[in-house]
Amino acid sequence: MKWLVRIAITLILAAVGLVGVILLLPGDKLARLAADQIRAQTGRELSFSGDVRLTFWPVLGVETGPVVLGNAPWAGEQPMLTASSLAIGVNAPALLAGDVRITGIVAEDPLLRLESSQGRVNWAFDPEGDQAPQAGTALPAQQARLITLDRLELKNARLILIEEAQTRLDFANVGITAAWPSPDAPLRLQARLPLGVDAIDVDLTLPDLPAFSAGRVAALQIQMRAPDTQIAFDGHAALSGDMSGKASLSTTDSARMLAAFGQSGITLPRGLGQKADVSAQITYTANGQLALRELAMDIDGNRLTGAADITVANPPQVTAKLAAGALDLTGLSTTAASSGAASGAGGWSTVPIDASPLALANGSVRLVAQSIALPGLNLGPSDLTVSLDQRRAVLAMQPVSLFSGQITGQLVANNRNGLSVAGDIRADAVEMRDALSTLAGVQRLAGPASGTLKFLAVGNSEDALMRSLSGEGGLQMGQGVISGIDLDNLMERGAGGGGTTVFNSLTASYKIEKGNLFNGDLLMLLDNYKANGEGRVGLGARDIDYLFTPVALRANAGQGLAVPVRIVGPWANPAIRPDLTQVIEKATGVNAEQVEEKAKDELRRKLGEELDTEIQPGQDVEELIKDRLQQETTKGLLKLLGKN
Repeated sequence: MKWLVRIAITLILAAVGLVGVILLLPGDKLARLAADQIRAQTGRELSFSGDVRLTFWPVLGVETGPVVLGNAPWAGEQPMLTASSLAIGVNAPALLAGDVRITGIVAEDPLLRLESSQGRVNWAFDPEGDQAPQAGTALPAQQARLITLDRLELKNARLILIEEAQTRLDFANVGITAAWPSPDAPLRLQARLPLGVDAIDVDLTLPDLPAFSAGRVAALQIQMRAPDTQIAFDGHAALSGDMSGKASLSTTDSARMLAAFGQSGITLPRGLGQKADVSAQITYTANGQLALRELAMDIDGNRLTGAADITVANPPQVTAKLAAGALDLTGLSTTAASSGAASGAGGWSTVPIDASPLALANGSVRLVAQSIALPGLNLGPSDLTVSLDQRRAVLAMQPVSLFSGQITGQLVANNRNGLSVAGDIRADAVEMRDALSTLAGVQRLAGPASGTLKFLAVGNSEDALMRSLSGEGGLQMGQGVISGIDLDNLMERGAGGGGTTVFNSLTASYKIEKGNLFNGDLLMLLDNYKANGEGRVGLGARDIDYLFTPVALRANAGQGLAVPVRIVGPWANPAIRPDLTQVIEKATGVNAEQVEEKAKDELRRKLGEELDTEIQPGQDVEELIKDRLQQETTKGLLKLLGKN
């Protein structure tokens, strides 16, 4: 038992001696020793102002007033770190041996300025203080001195990130703790970043800090947590900023996630990421090149796979190739209330179109999907490529399955100098009933059709675009049906309303000017009839004025009998009636306007004889009759009074 007593006495005497040494050591001298140690290990000056006093709790060491840690010589005059107070913990046994080993640093209200320029970073320390280490460059063996800390804590910190003299990040109220107790222990860092509405918690682990600090590639794990969001990276990184590994993002509320990252007020449409699970193998280089491989995404139930290459810039440059099964993008539609209020009854929407997303990125994205459900539009198997270049987007269709047929060609949206849209497309075997019903609300024409269309429109709303349309195209159809016209009734009884007409073929060409489509060569062939058409279709005004002339080929002793039909009025409810004027002209060979004018001349002649006066064309006959009645009345009264 004696040896146990001796050990206890020895430990007590050592503790008493340790306390005595610390009590006898002035605080300012201890602060200078700590500053010397930091300068020796970092090459940076650490200066104190205000009182410096000894502390025993929560750390054993000194507590100072305001402090300043110098910056790298190339980074300018602003210090790398300032703080309103600093508590420095020391290792007491090392202190008894005449050495100062810093075991902990707690800084109040620190401002930490992280800078990079031309591959140099100000957090790469040079003990000699006269060189600027390059990011990722290892120091010589005799210079590779590293600070070990049991605990580093920054309270109410402000972080500033500066790249090439431009401030990229600047946010306050940050809390950071870190621990690296020994060279062979991992560095563990926790941070709470209040970037937006909610704070983001970050956990970072560097298993081999000496290798990382020396510029070698080292393992790195990062976990980020925001409300309803998890972000993770597990791979390798270098001090230069290069990194590679597996990255993932999972969020059940992207609006809240974006708000936590300082992007409040953004709500993605359903189908584009209200909920998302994304994972990929990533490779990032310090010059801003990001490669995503084995990319897998579940975006609101839409599953996509593929690869992407991104250049981190303003705006970013993106090249991607994606594959998908059935995509549901019906959530992209605007609310019915806003659409109805803006468009009015039967008209195009006048709500301004926000074309600003065309400036978000440059590059191209190719999507191959089994089907795509859009608001009011369902695409079958489709191969689409979207190219963006300085606010100009081109959608190439190679092809797209639509309305039971296929569409090839391209559509263009250009917002460089105001919004304009253009297209050059070809349709093959497209069902006209589906196409016209979806695009224009017209359901009278049915059957497969092929054709071409080139167009250009300028304006900042649907209404403005449709009223400015110009272009040209053609249409070819095989067997089809026209609803609302029964040629048999029309030709036999003169009644064309109601019923249907089945035709064998239809061809037409057209031009578009100022939102109006003009056609003059429509030809429709039936078993016993043919029909020609000419007129105007108002694409902007959504109306029609069209003359449709069917001819009974076997009537009139084989000479044919034509009964023209005029279609006039709004698309929703046009009037369809025989044009008797055209019938008379075709039957007599006399122009109806000439016949009408001749009849008016004869009527004026006979009325002039009755009134004993000459009636000129355009003269008001009613006023003339009133004047004559007044004259005759006056004469009668004078005669009664016995006056001439």
